[in-house]
Amino acid sequence: MALTITPIPAFNDNYIWALHQADGQTVVVDPGDAEPVKAWLSANGATLAGILITHHHPDHTGGLDALLAMTSPVPVYGPAGGHIRQINHTVKEGDQLSILDHDFEVLETPGHTLDHIVYFHPGASDTSAPDDGDTADLGNPPWLFCGDTLFAGGCGRIFEGNPAMMYGSLQKLASLPAATQVYCAHEYTLANLAFAASADPDNGDLKQRQVDERNKRDKQHPTLPSTICLEQRTNPFLRCHSPSLQATVEQQVSHKLTSGLELFTALRRLKDQA
Repeated sequence: MALTITPIPAFNDNYIWALHQADGQTVVVDPGDAEPVKAWLSANGATLAGILITHHHPDHTGGLDALLAMTSPVPVYGPAGGHIRQINHTVKEGDQLSILDHDFEVLETPGHTLDHIVYFHPGASDTSAPDDGDTADLGNPPWLFCGDTLFAGGCGRIFEGNPAMMYGSLQKLASLPAATQVYCAHEYTLANLAFAASADPDNGDLKQRQVDERNKRDKQHPTLPSTICLEQRTNPFLRCHSPSLQATVEQQVSHKLTSGLELFTALRRLKDQA
């Protein structure tokens, strides 16, 4: 049965992603707040069938207790370690899951947190991106739930890992099929692209993306999903091979950068200070 994916807004800028079938069976990703999920399930006659967790931060896990109290036991998938007590199915790198009859692969992406994981559905690599709007009919494209590792135009802060971990995690995601739909957990896109433009001012694709994404927000549409291809062209944290990006960042930090990791580290520090 085909899946549809819908963003449920939460807090100021979170998205709780709802994967749902025509029969109402629904899996949600990173429910930091139970109330908007409950309201969405009720409004759509849907039934909670499972939960996917990417990492332990409260804005991704805070709604677990209330959601689990309202339903019969459902699977809660998430990282091992025992620090998210509601998880009843721990998963790790390379694990294969079947969620609503769709196959997922688990990838470990430490950096933002040490426990961070993402969920990748391989789909059909030649499927084009969906139209702009609040809801996308997925059909069978590749797609990625990446929590706070990869953002549209940016990446997560490094709270528990180190730059080498985060750089490696982003390289792993950048190697996924170009058409992969990128479903991250926050609407940070316009701010991320403003920073990206300061670091990569000669990038014509980035300039056009700023216009396109601003138009979406003006219509109160999400800027997500992105695609891996779009991120490769416009996200500076995936462009640490770019000579022009390197030259600009070297001017800003006033020293030579000799590797992709050094460029990434300098970029992340500049973004943290922005």
